[in-house]
Amino acid sequence: MAADLTDFGNWLAVPSVVCLWAAVLLRAPGALRSPEQRGLWLAVATAAAAMTLNLPDVVSYAMDRGAAYAHTIGLVRNLVGVLSAGAVLYFVAAATRGRRLAVASCAATAAWPAALLALDAAAPGHGTHTMPPAGDPVPSTAYWLVLITAHLLANTLCVALCWRYSRRTRSRGLAAGLRLFGLGTALAGLFWLAYLLKALFGSTWAMPALPLLMNLHGLLRAAAILVPTLFTLRRTCADTATAWRLWPLWRDLVEAVPHVALNKPRSSRVTELLWPPVQRDLLVYRKVIETRDAILVLGEYARPGALEQARGRVAGQGIPEQRRTAAALARVLTDARRAKLAGLPGRPGEAAAVELPAAIQSSNAGGDLADEARFLVDVAAAYTSPATHEEVNAP
Repeated sequence: MAADLTDFGNWLAVPSVVCLWAAVLLRAPGALRSPEQRGLWLAVATAAAAMTLNLPDVVSYAMDRGAAYAHTIGLVRNLVGVLSAGAVLYFVAAATRGRRLAVASCAATAAWPAALLALDAAAPGHGTHTMPPAGDPVPSTAYWLVLITAHLLANTLCVALCWRYSRRTRSRGLAAGLRLFGLGTALAGLFWLAYLLKALFGSTWAMPALPLLMNLHGLLRAAAILVPTLFTLRRTCADTATAWRLWPLWRDLVEAVPHVALNKPRSSRVTELLWPPVQRDLLVYRKVIETRDAILVLGEYARPGALEQARGRVAGQGIPEQRRTAAALARVLTDARRAKLAGLPGRPGEAAAVELPAAIQSSNAGGDLADEARFLVDVAAAYTSPATHEEVNAP
């Protein structure tokens, strides 16, 4: 059972490292520009480097090259590891805005590698750094105690911070990221706690689980820093779907009232979405605002009482109640657009204008743009329905 647990943990090593590096590279552009995220990203990047040097194949290759080579790889791995612990402390200090902790993290990040180098140099001749199941730690117990203490201190503070702030924040994305990072850090803390028990008391009962703990920690940390990317991707997909559905309505209304549009419509909605004329995160916003402005203008070309008449028609057509206003507005807009393009005179003034439904009045009062977009998507669906055009075309 213990051997199977160790084998499974070792099997996870490569997927864990690959996920870590993928997350580090994906998040690098945004994280390096943000002081709040820089420490977190640096902690994950240095952890990825240390775990890469700890891959079973890398360790075997180093051992085959000889004791000196294996010693260098082991020492570099541990030095990068304490740099990762220092980056975790920097992340904690930046999140809590503690000046003393920031100074302490910088001092510790310089002191820990220096102490490891000194203890390594003072130890008798040795090969790779290891904590064997039987026998004394290599190169020395003091060396491993410094290494373990650095990790346990940084991990304990990080878990406490992630737990506290994940409960306070109202952002689901931030809460999820903090919890994932905190859980991964807690598993790393258990890893180093098991090493501490082995160094002080010779306890080996937890050793078979250590590869699994460390590699699960890597997967969770990778997921933690990818949370903003995943939320951004989800929002981008939702905005793309909304813009796709709005495009036929927006294009026709902008064709009739071109001055409301910031940019001319592209040749197709595929082109519009692949090469948007505005920033991608503003695409839905512009479509909603311009569609609403066009509706206000076309309201002057609608017959008096047209919206109320259209509501009466759709009431008996089996359309769900929550979509009847959208369906009625789609019929009025089809008729009003045709009148505008035909050069018929408008009827400016409150008596002739189409009153905006409540769903698209909300943004004027600081309401939710998403609600307005959802309503206009329903209008667009009704507008492109053959039934709408057949009814307008009927005498």
